[in-house]
Amino acid sequence: MSQEKVSQYKENKKNRKEIEKKAKQKKMITKICAGVIGAVLVAWLGYSAVVTIQNAEGPAVTVDSSAISEYVTNLE
Repeated sequence: MSQEKVSQYKENKKNRKEIEKKAKQKKMITKICAGVIGAVLVAWLGYSAVVTIQNAEGPAVTVDSSAISEYVTNLE
């Protein structure tokens, strides 16, 4: 190995704990951000579904009760 590689290895070995600590922090931040983004997406989809269902109007139903009224009056 060249002297440059040996020096780099020694430097990495000296700072290994700090490097590992930073890597763990980066991994944890990534997981937290992914969880927050996932939760926001689920909440947004749920909200959108609820609003869509509440705003959806079904077909208009009309009832003509005149025939029933006539029938009842004829019975009396």
